[in-house]
Amino acid sequence: MIRVLYLLGLILSVRSAAAPFIKPCKNGDSACVLASAKAAVPFFLSGVPELGISPMDPMHIDVIKSDQGGLKLLFKDTIMTGIKSCSFESVKHDLVKMKQIITMKCNLKLKGVYKLSGQLLILPVQGDGEYSINIRDIVIKVVSELATVTGADGKPHWHISKWKDSFNVLTGASFAFENLFNGNNVLAQPVLEFANSNWKDVMQEIAPPIVHAILERIVSGVEALYKAVPAEELHLA
Repeated sequence: MIRVLYLLGLILSVRSAAAPFIKPCKNGDSACVLASAKAAVPFFLSGVPELGISPMDPMHIDVIKSDQGGLKLLFKDTIMTGIKSCSFESVKHDLVKMKQIITMKCNLKLKGVYKLSGQLLILPVQGDGEYSINIRDIVIKVVSELATVTGADGKPHWHISKWKDSFNVLTGASFAFENLFNGNNVLAQPVLEFANSNWKDVMQEIAPPIVHAILERIVSGVEALYKAVPAEELHLA
């Protein structure tokens, strides 16, 4: 039976000649799986060129955008750091349904160029310039499902058929947006103070596309791993 990998299909409890950083575990050995995840993730996030996996911390994200709730958001050329410091809160899986649930807690920092227009909760907002966001203790939950496909080598390979994410910020987040209202501090300062005082509500508006963009890059790396390594090398019977 094909087993579920951990960390968006990455956290491997197996040994592969193509991925020597993977440590094998027996099915159902949750303690071993969690330890294997902690050991394997730093290698994965640092990049594995021979498997086509690019470094992910720092992570460069070209575009993050959203248009909902009356707020148009565009982040460009974002540099995100902090993924390497994430800790696993739990790893749950169902080998019959090929479903996994991973929960991790992270501290993330993002810097780049922004463009905002519309309504931020109860206040109008408009501006473009440099931005930074410091997110502390964000708990990210990822639910994913796997399928098998035939690879170019004629062997079965894993493939993430679908995934979804959710998050909760426990401690806080802080925001800095330069050049709000074309540099008019009389209008900008109340918005910044409001955003930083009501960080939890603001995060619910602007964080979903950020979290999704980060996980999209990680999933892409996982897919590269699947493409390179046959399922038979990723499964310990």
